[in-house]
Amino acid sequence: MTSISSAVDLINRSLSDICATDDHHYAWENPRRFLCYAKRLDVVLNKLLGQSAPGNLSPPVQTAVKGISGDLKKAEDALSVYRIRSKIFVLINCLSLCASLQECTLGIGGWLALLDSEVHDVADLRKKVADLSRDMKQAQFKVTENEKRVQLMLQKEGLGRPTSKAVQSAIIMDLARALGIDSNNHIELSEQVKLLKEDIARSNSVSERRILTSLEKIMDSWSLEPDVLTQNFDFDFEDDAQISPFKSFICPLTKEVMKHPVVLESSQNYERTAIEYWFERCIEDGRDPTCPVTGQVLKSLELKPNIGLAGAIEEWINRNVEIQIKLSVQCLTEESPSGDCVERVLDHIYKISEEHPSSRYRVRNAGLVVLVVNLLKDSSKSTGSLLRSKALMVLLSMSKDEESKKVMLGEGITRLVIHSLIGSSEKERESAVKLLLEFSSDEDYCTKLALEKGALVLLSTMAGNLEHPALSNLAEEVLNLMEKVEDNIQHLAAAGRFEPLLCRLCEGPDDVKIQMASLVGRMTLTNSSKEQIARQSSTILVELLSKPEGRSSSLQALFNLSSLDDNLTILVDSAVLPALTDILFENQDLPPELKGLAASIIANVVSKPGHWELASADKKGNSIQSETVVSSFLGLLSVASPQCQVTILRILYGMASSPQASESVACHIRSGDGIKTIIAFLEHPEVEYRIYAFKLTRVLSERFGDDLANELKASNKLPLLKQKLLDSQSADSERSATACILGNVPLSEDDVKTVLGPSFLKWTVSTLKEQGQSSNRRTSMPSLTMVEGLLGLLLHFTRSTDPRIVDLIKEHRLLSIFRDSLVLSSKPSVKQLSTRGLKCLSESGRILIATGESDPPTPHGFCSPLVFMCGRPSPEHSTCPIHNSPCEDDSQFCLLKGDCIKPLVDILSFQDTTVQIAALEALSTLLVDSSDTGFKQAVEELYKLGMVDAVILLFSGARPGELQEKASWMVERVLRVESVTQEHSLNQSLVRALVEALKHGNAVTKSHAQEALTNLKQISGVGGKRESSQTRGRR
Repeated sequence: MTSISSAVDLINRSLSDICATDDHHYAWENPRRFLCYAKRLDVVLNKLLGQSAPGNLSPPVQTAVKGISGDLKKAEDALSVYRIRSKIFVLINCLSLCASLQECTLGIGGWLALLDSEVHDVADLRKKVADLSRDMKQAQFKVTENEKRVQLMLQKEGLGRPTSKAVQSAIIMDLARALGIDSNNHIELSEQVKLLKEDIARSNSVSERRILTSLEKIMDSWSLEPDVLTQNFDFDFEDDAQISPFKSFICPLTKEVMKHPVVLESSQNYERTAIEYWFERCIEDGRDPTCPVTGQVLKSLELKPNIGLAGAIEEWINRNVEIQIKLSVQCLTEESPSGDCVERVLDHIYKISEEHPSSRYRVRNAGLVVLVVNLLKDSSKSTGSLLRSKALMVLLSMSKDEESKKVMLGEGITRLVIHSLIGSSEKERESAVKLLLEFSSDEDYCTKLALEKGALVLLSTMAGNLEHPALSNLAEEVLNLMEKVEDNIQHLAAAGRFEPLLCRLCEGPDDVKIQMASLVGRMTLTNSSKEQIARQSSTILVELLSKPEGRSSSLQALFNLSSLDDNLTILVDSAVLPALTDILFENQDLPPELKGLAASIIANVVSKPGHWELASADKKGNSIQSETVVSSFLGLLSVASPQCQVTILRILYGMASSPQASESVACHIRSGDGIKTIIAFLEHPEVEYRIYAFKLTRVLSERFGDDLANELKASNKLPLLKQKLLDSQSADSERSATACILGNVPLSEDDVKTVLGPSFLKWTVSTLKEQGQSSNRRTSMPSLTMVEGLLGLLLHFTRSTDPRIVDLIKEHRLLSIFRDSLVLSSKPSVKQLSTRGLKCLSESGRILIATGESDPPTPHGFCSPLVFMCGRPSPEHSTCPIHNSPCEDDSQFCLLKGDCIKPLVDILSFQDTTVQIAALEALSTLLVDSSDTGFKQAVEELYKLGMVDAVILLFSGARPGELQEKASWMVERVLRVESVTQEHSLNQSLVRALVEALKHGNAVTKSHAQEALTNLKQISGVGGKRESSQTRGRR
């Protein structure tokens, strides 16, 4: 508890500090009033406390003194805020400060009433105490209405509300009035805000910091100079001079020349929209609207137009507009105006057009529109992107005047604007698109714009560029307007914008659909465009095929779309095949052109393996590889138009080349006597016919060589094929197909000698060598096919035992050719043919040895120009362990001497099964006769070369089938040799494979597996029960 002495000391210090300040130091009424009470209190307490020591005071007096000391201290703190802090800070806290002084004054008045008993003997002092107590109890500290409004306004601004310039001006006026400062005294107002910032730096109040931020923004905006319609162009005019606006023309809130001046009941003029904003803010804050300039509370919100002032302002504006137009014309007609001057002119013309639309005709009549367009035509570096963007903005504003728009179009503005679409600045591009958007409201203009070179491409590119969303949206709006014009659909599609075309194609009436389909058929499309159109419209296009009026357009469109491989599945899923076959087979009265288109689409569909192989191809549900459909194509081949015939050959070739459809299609062609029909085209005078006829015949020769050979012989076309192959002037695809045909069809030994002949063998070897020399270069498909055909031709010679042919084989070293092709080529078909050639030569070699006609020594010095390996043969020949007879080194009939064993063993691990089978067949020629005394020696030699282990490994992993059968035969053969049997007697992998073959293989495989297990002595105890005996036997 505070002692009485401390309380007295506190009172003395507080009163001393309070009374030491004069009235004029306080800018507010409330602290000045309290100062008067404090001075009277100082007199009373000095007399009272001066009569006796503090400790001698009665208890009631001591209580009163302590109470007065506490309230006086609180009052002193409040007064210090009034005295030290900024005026705006006091305004913000005026209500709390007023309440604090009110509370302290009432409290002191109450404590003074307790002193009555102490001073009853001193009448004069008693009266002063009673009067002061009464006055302080009745004291009323108030905040003025203006201060309340400003305090409320500041609190609201602390909420961070958006504020217009007009409201900001009114806030400044109210604030200045409350502070006792002229609202035009920007320096003093800024100083007060700065003081507030210093005060709030010591405050932790979030609300006060928000108020400061808001006031700083308002002051920054308020500090801007009035924006009036005057401009300095640095030109001298003797007769004309710009007139500055009168003060009465300027709105106190916007600081701009008024457009719609209104007068309030306070007789103050304002811009209508500005004062309306202020009234709305007052009502929003829950206070009476006031006149911002006078602070008068308005009884009425009536806004009376000031017609006289409006007329004066209009006259002033017209006068200045005329002057500014003359200045602008003078600047732009100079020979080399400065860039700064041109920029100011453009800014001012834009301002005139935007703020005074009624003056646009003056700008146009003065020729400024043409002059601005000429700025865009200037391609010099002085007209940079900034000036072009401002020129475009001027023209955009002036385009709201229809006559000005006509002037621009007459001056070729469209071409200039399109050029600005690729401007260096985003602002220039944006201004250009906005101007196009303004012009595009007219359909005729949209049509002309679509014809401008590059316009649609640039707009489409801009619309798809999401890095600049504003530009993208503007370009999209222009394109949307252009899409409404039917004549633009094709141009839009050509620029990659297919949505309008597809919308009309999918949703429009039939005549529109047909028109759009015709466009698709005529257009040159990118692959992505073809896929987009196919996905969205293929079903519609197929439906149009059933309508006579839409058939032609739809066929053209489908033909265009079918040229993309990725679209083939889409078209097949849209049931295009039944519709097309109906046109080909059922509608006999249709023009040949339409049938040719339908056939071409089918040819495109079947050109690659795909979904078409199992899809329905007619209305009865028959697949395209069915006998019915294939027969229909063959029948049509004889009666169709010439152009349609070649397309049907393409169709048959495509179907016969498909892995899934090839077998059935080839069978149906043969059963339908189609081979005779097709080979008739081999002599067609047109190259395209012959090419597809040869290709189709080649495919048929792979499956039905005998039938084809009979037809070729019956029609005497074998010599034709030879002639075609030898004709270097024929197309490569024809010659390569011919080579394959001759290589695939079976020829008798007489045919080989008479039709082909020795010279043909020499030509074949020479041509094959040329193909080999080009293998280091990129090889085309005809070249690869030619190699296959040439190897097939050589096979015919390998099967002959005629001495003259044998000599030719040796001379031209066919075994070396097949071996090198096997090693160098990676194509399975070439490897297979090479392996078959090695097999045939090996078989022929065994026959020659059996008949005593083994290889004679090659004459010394002989060197064939087509040999693949060089070297002189040894004059003495060692015994061949395979044939158990002398074989010359590099023999053309011995796989061992010809170094062919290792290449054949290597391809046993090749991924293609047909190649593996061919390799096994070639190697099996070395194990034909196991009764021969040299068989054991041959197997042991092959074992050293790794063949035995490779064959066993292949067999161990083979599944039931031809490969397993061939491998089981060889395994059984080699296991007849005891040394091999002992080596693999414990090979559990081999045993398991043999057991699996015995269980699941075909009859031949089972027989071989049983014999092999018997040789391994595992037939009665596969699980290893005879292991000890085997081990002993091996030891």
